[in-house]
Amino acid sequence: MAPKVLVSDKLSETAVQIFRDRGIDVDFQPDLGKDKDKLAEVIGQYDGLAIRSATKVTEKILESATNLKVIGRAGIGTDNVDKVAASKKGVIVMNTPFGNTITTAEHAIAMMFAVARQIPEASASTHAGKWEKSKFMGVELTNKVLGVIGAGNIGSIVCNRARGLHMKVVAYDPFLSEEKAAKMGVEKVDLDDLLARADFITLHVPLTDQTRNILSRENLAKTKRGVRVINCARGGLVDEEALAELLKSGHVAGAGFDVFAEEPATENPLFNLPNVVVTPHLGAATSEAQENVALQVAEQMSNYLLTGAVENALNMPSVTAEEAKVMGPWVKLAGHLGAFIGQMTDEPIKAINILYDGTVSSMNLEALNCSVVAGIMKAVNPDVNMVSAPVIAKERGIKISTTSQDKSGAFDGYIKLTVVTDSRERSIAGTVFSDGKPRFIQIKGINIDAEIGAHMLYTTNRDQVGIIGTLGQTMGENGVNIANFTLGRNKPGGDAIALLYVDAEVPEPVLGKLKETGLFQQVRPLQFDVA
Repeated sequence: MAPKVLVSDKLSETAVQIFRDRGIDVDFQPDLGKDKDKLAEVIGQYDGLAIRSATKVTEKILESATNLKVIGRAGIGTDNVDKVAASKKGVIVMNTPFGNTITTAEHAIAMMFAVARQIPEASASTHAGKWEKSKFMGVELTNKVLGVIGAGNIGSIVCNRARGLHMKVVAYDPFLSEEKAAKMGVEKVDLDDLLARADFITLHVPLTDQTRNILSRENLAKTKRGVRVINCARGGLVDEEALAELLKSGHVAGAGFDVFAEEPATENPLFNLPNVVVTPHLGAATSEAQENVALQVAEQMSNYLLTGAVENALNMPSVTAEEAKVMGPWVKLAGHLGAFIGQMTDEPIKAINILYDGTVSSMNLEALNCSVVAGIMKAVNPDVNMVSAPVIAKERGIKISTTSQDKSGAFDGYIKLTVVTDSRERSIAGTVFSDGKPRFIQIKGINIDAEIGAHMLYTTNRDQVGIIGTLGQTMGENGVNIANFTLGRNKPGGDAIALLYVDAEVPEPVLGKLKETGLFQQVRPLQFDVA
């Protein structure tokens, strides 16, 4: 059955057609997002939800989203999506960070010009028949210091444009390296230095707990007199009350705001101040940008629903279509390793340690980690997936560590998983053969070569005569067909294990008969999703 997507906001017909052309059943209801009750009523039918800003995806909506796998936001901001609730539900949240980067950057530059030359107020005055030439004395941008807070996708474009205007650019961004700053032709500085030096300050960061109110009353007081502040990023980054007071006092010479703490903004401390230019969140409002983000979200959602590629996700690691092809068998192996440990572990897990060796160590380890953790968690919650599992693990205080290393043995690459509880450590390792099939290659330090099937039986015992016969005879007498039989031991007469790949689930009475022999320390049926 084809995946089904609901488009609840206004997307272009071209974007909607992308879903259809990719073989996805799309339901285009551009006004449905405004009716939260109706949305909650129907959302359970859909695998994907494509939105802009009008649709509010709340926890209540997500509770009804029984089949939902992905939410795609045509645009950057996802304040209208409860990402914590989505993650717990196992729903991927994607945005489109590149479709409107140029448009938003250009709007910030335009706002700088408008504020520097008081263009809106001068235009209104001239339209009114006045000729107040001396009233609107502006300043040049050339040779001024521009302080850029956030030098990511949009901020870097602003830096580039500003350098073209012969501005001196200083940037504050904890993730900006000295090498990258040098390539951009900007000076990396700390926030206090930027505040003290900048003639213009422009913000280009998302709204997070770390960036909220980054231009607080205290930080605004650190700015040089005559500074001009531009915010085309997100509302809530600036203390608007404090900024209004500094504008009135003359400490801040002007401001240009496209975004506000409360939107739609019908009232705001910055409104009606003569040295402030305001626009109604127009940063992405060009025909090119609106079309770009719509097409991008349709492609991303289609790629995920059809191939498993994860692009621009906010709550799980991204996996490109090319990576998905190469990593697919390794992702399955990671999940199988986790599933084995999860089914074998009956006590609370304290730590999960994952070792990546050889070829797999250069892959997308974050995605592989998610698959491992999901495999473990599914033993107690079948609804867990790669999105929700890390959230649940964090809530339970489980520590997850990752180690990668160059090829160290006979296999080109392998994954080894070790789980720590209060009483023990349990480990398993696996690899992917050239045929693309995952295999278990070591359990509790004992080397094996086990094909993985949907139904398996795992036993441990002392290495002694009669084990193989007992297993085979018991299975045969009870109609359980063995597809594959793997044995391993650490030394003659030492610890031994057996893995049986069987055609169907082993009945409980058969397990009981094996336990009654007294030959086995553990007799554990296992199930794996090999589809």
